[in-house]
Amino acid sequence: MTQYADAWFDEFRLWAGAGYAVVWCNPHGSTGYTQDRVRAIRSPLAETAPGTGWGGIDADDVLAALDGALAAVDRLDRDRVGVLGGSYGGYLTSWLAAHHSARFAAACSERAVNNLESLDWSSDAAGWFGHELGRSLLDAPEEYRRMSPLHHVRGIDVPMLILHSEDDLRCPVEQADALFVALRLLGRAVEYWRFPEESHGMSRDGSPRHRVQRAQIILDFFGRHLGGRRPEQVPAG
Repeated sequence: MTQYADAWFDEFRLWAGAGYAVVWCNPHGSTGYTQDRVRAIRSPLAETAPGTGWGGIDADDVLAALDGALAAVDRLDRDRVGVLGGSYGGYLTSWLAAHHSARFAAACSERAVNNLESLDWSSDAAGWFGHELGRSLLDAPEEYRRMSPLHHVRGIDVPMLILHSEDDLRCPVEQADALFVALRLLGRAVEYWRFPEESHGMSRDGSPRHRVQRAQIILDFFGRHLGGRRPEQVPAG
């Protein structure tokens, strides 16, 4: 429940500097609009204010924004589209990769929610998701599985980069471990980097060494799969 603003954001500038067209949006579930729009991603099983659940109208919004950009700008290449997100954006990245792999040439899921069921007991926000979704894990475990990208992992058929911090308390590192192991068991293309002594906010407040390394890893990954500039080709400053 946050939002992108019309403001300078270093990551968008970094990817643009590497030669990518950057598309982002504030889907349902984001603040800045109305309370009803924020609550639109509650579980459809919620007794009050039911919504589509995670991976519903929010994922539709991201795809609609992408389609709008591709339709508006002729020079964009729809065959070389990557998707990237962290935290809830990581969740949506994993979800979109599981349900719409044909739309993307590569995906990078960071500090993501991949298994809502285990997150509800392992996160530092344990128990909170029942209030967020409108149904508790104890009452509706099948709903938590339905909304978990891990439950749909067989649909992921796109090169996947997984990034996670080992001291992440909001989305513990087992969320990344589970997705990585499942993809390896399925024989899918996956790369996994774990950052020691870093928290959920590593990309914003982590050590300078790890923040630079993370950017280089992402640029290298998308450079190999989308044909953009590799880290050594991006101007400094």
